[in-house]
Amino acid sequence: MIKLLHVEDDADIREIAKLSLELSGEFDVTQCDSGPEALEFVKDNTPDIILLDMMMPGMTGKETLELMREMPHLRDTPAVFMTARAQESELDELRAMGAAAVISKPFDPMSLAEQIKAAMG
Repeated sequence: MIKLLHVEDDADIREIAKLSLELSGEFDVTQCDSGPEALEFVKDNTPDIILLDMMMPGMTGKETLELMREMPHLRDTPAVFMTARAQESELDELRAMGAAAVISKPFDPMSLAEQIKAAMG
């Protein structure tokens, strides 16, 4: 099972993503609704991949990932961003931070698991 951490403030999107990923039978999904909650979770847990919403209140997905990258056990964990505002300059910036992929919202629940597995290499 692939341990996936999903960080997303929108409850509906969390629900759709969780159902979509669990239906594939390959993902064990943990969800957090904020960057600070995710940072607390990863203190004692190491996901195989992190799926982050870009725009969240308080702490963005980018800020969350920057703090996770400071933790030795998460330095090389693949990260995938989900965003409704995918400007080319933003995509370049996310890739420079080590984002394995950027998925546009609204996302296709039927292909989400495949997109994430592809990002893992």
